[in-house]
Amino acid sequence: MPSDAADRHSPGRAGRARREGRADWMNWADGVPPAAGAVVMATAVLSVGLHLLGVEWASLALLVVAGLIWVFLATVFVRHLLTERDRWHREIDTPPALTAVAATAVLGTRLSLLGHDTVSVALLCLSVLLWPVLMSHVIRHWQSRVPGAAYLVCVATQAIVVLAATVATADRQAWLMWPALVLFVIGLVLYGVVLLRFDFRQLVTGQGDHWIIAGAMAISALAGSKLVAAAVPDGALRWATPAHDVLRTVTLVVLGLAFAWYALLVVCELRWPRLHYDVRRWATVFPLGMTAVAALSASTAADVPALWTCGKALLWPALAVWAVVAAGAVRDVRAARDRAGTPAPAGLRAPR
Repeated sequence: MPSDAADRHSPGRAGRARREGRADWMNWADGVPPAAGAVVMATAVLSVGLHLLGVEWASLALLVVAGLIWVFLATVFVRHLLTERDRWHREIDTPPALTAVAATAVLGTRLSLLGHDTVSVALLCLSVLLWPVLMSHVIRHWQSRVPGAAYLVCVATQAIVVLAATVATADRQAWLMWPALVLFVIGLVLYGVVLLRFDFRQLVTGQGDHWIIAGAMAISALAGSKLVAAAVPDGALRWATPAHDVLRTVTLVVLGLAFAWYALLVVCELRWPRLHYDVRRWATVFPLGMTAVAALSASTAADVPALWTCGKALLWPALAVWAVVAAGAVRDVRAARDRAGTPAPAGLRAPR
């Protein structure tokens, strides 16, 4: 047997190859920033939107993608917690860490709609446990001027509201709606607090996460629509029937604000194009999809048929942008591998 073939089949060489492969994977995983959680958020919310429109095969495909990425990111999160505590503490001090809560809750919402109640309840419990831990770290390290990612304090809060209301409706657990209502109000207050600190120059210079200013309003509208749907007089829960009209009005106002931010941000993108790939671009896809889903949900809950047409019209551009950003991520992987000669953080590299 030739010597090179013998080397390839020798136990020592095979063992070294396996160890090098594991080392490459660990290096790849170590480069993934907390902001990568927006990939799950964006993909899962588009899965919800496709489900609402009845395009189930595409919805399930995106759900599988979101679920696999969530498992991977959860593994990285736990690994950093157990083996790199200093790095873990540095990362959870930043707003992108809250994508862990939002991604978990949005994924749980889609699974609840699919009928996987046990898993969705487990994800609700996990997101509720993570929320105070990560929220306290992020708020303690706020600066006087904050980027768009800071609106994740609102997004993470309202994502829990959406999941809690979805689970409560599916399982007819009316008591869950009351803590959900409290968190809904807290989320709106947090949005106002961040708005006062937001650096509006981000509308011109932001690399994608500035879109969360609209996404936070959109998910608040979705949360409101879930509360409204459960409060209808002839509904299954009837948990807050006297407040139905108030909740409906608040939801429609919040959705209107989300539309306004959406339109302004589109104008900013056209005026100041930012065409290169950045992991923060996934934080652009999420508001696009969330605005569409909020419109679809509010249409049914608030009985405004025109919003259904609007939601349908907004979902397809969101899917197109998802595809473009995903293609950019793939190109980013290949470029990183060409430069380094080893696997790099799969399109999820920390912002430069």
